[in-house]
Amino acid sequence: MIVDDEKHVRESLQQTLTLEDFDIEACESAQEALKIIEANWEGIVITDINMPHMNGVELLERIQAIDSDIPVIVLTGHGNVSLAVEAMRLGAYDFLEKPFSVDILLETVHRAVEKRTLTLENRSLRRELEASELPGPRIIGRSPGVVKMRTLLDKVKDTPADVLINGETGTGKELVARYLHHHSKRRQKPFVAINCGALPETIIESELFGHEPGAFTGANKKRVGKFEYANGGTLMLDEIESMPLNLQTKLLRVLEERKVEPLGSNKQIPLDIRIIAATKEDLRELSDKGEFRSDLYYRLNVIQVDIPALRNRKSDIPLLFEHFMAMAAYRYGAEMPSLSEAHAHALQNNDWQGNVRELRNVADCFTLLGESRAFGEMADSSDFSGGLLTLTEQMDHFEESVIRNSLNSHNGVLKDVQASLGIGRKTLYEKMKKFDIDKSQFK
Repeated sequence: MIVDDEKHVRESLQQTLTLEDFDIEACESAQEALKIIEANWEGIVITDINMPHMNGVELLERIQAIDSDIPVIVLTGHGNVSLAVEAMRLGAYDFLEKPFSVDILLETVHRAVEKRTLTLENRSLRRELEASELPGPRIIGRSPGVVKMRTLLDKVKDTPADVLINGETGTGKELVARYLHHHSKRRQKPFVAINCGALPETIIESELFGHEPGAFTGANKKRVGKFEYANGGTLMLDEIESMPLNLQTKLLRVLEERKVEPLGSNKQIPLDIRIIAATKEDLRELSDKGEFRSDLYYRLNVIQVDIPALRNRKSDIPLLFEHFMAMAAYRYGAEMPSLSEAHAHALQNNDWQGNVRELRNVADCFTLLGESRAFGEMADSSDFSGGLLTLTEQMDHFEESVIRNSLNSHNGVLKDVQASLGIGRKTLYEKMKKFDIDKSQFK
């Protein structure tokens, strides 16, 4: 971010840094800059020291209060060196005295960006370690899509807002829901999951809302519904797209009023509950077709969590597979087999239509029954004793996987992909051409 009240200075700095493939946010005042900067903001700040209303030192102090690790580079004229020294004392990363050379500017900016990147990576690793030490489910993976999802989950875990999880079959929607619950303040209360597609329409209403004796034929005794049972905790409604339309109306009322009325009762029970809905379908598309209530869709879609398909996070496959092998070895009392480079290559070249669930089944099979049964029908698995990929081929395969993962997590926006991978526009285009990657398939 460049902050300077002089337009020609902003434009000159912006042009210089844009040529170096930096993404630039230019602000003409400190007040404008402060509207953008927040804790964990990914950038660095270059600010003039002499500005009206709020000078660079004051801006530095405000930034320090938001996030003391954001590097701030101060630009100063000859007569303001004492202010620059004061800024350094307050925590500025560096100061440049005008006029300064382009080489010195670029060297300082590169160092500051590297420092900021390292700081954010360390924070992310610290959060991951803290999460892994807590009891409950873990979300394994370091691909961009998984890191983005885990960051979102950690950010919203303690908010009372309802959550909509989107993901293909086998991607781990219930795992994500349990992760949210077990890492939240609600962890001591019940987590209740119900599959809306697995229950007959005749009993799903009673299962959700409960009933009083005599509410309908066969209702001989009181039944506590899932909403009431999960009170204080979390209720997961899996395959929400399967819920009958007439029941969606009643669900909408419960979500809006946070009260449930059992069948055959006139008494409403207050609810302190988080609702997590999960679907493998596009609810927006279903609502446009009249197959899902649009008002319920918008009510559920306060926070949307998208789980990447396994084929779009292939760099995570070896890590996941080893995790599942370790679990299988412990569960079955078997010895954990070793995963060779050829095995990893075959795993990463499989389509995984069943996603993580299918991968776990193969890991179980490999642990119990060996290589031929687990890998026999898998593509590129005909020979595990030899014919391994060369180093160059392995590096190309990994590089292509990383680029595809980044394109998927950033919805094909090349500017964001460049930033996340730390490469220039020309380099990214050349590599996409090399691997025959079409960005339109990621939008």
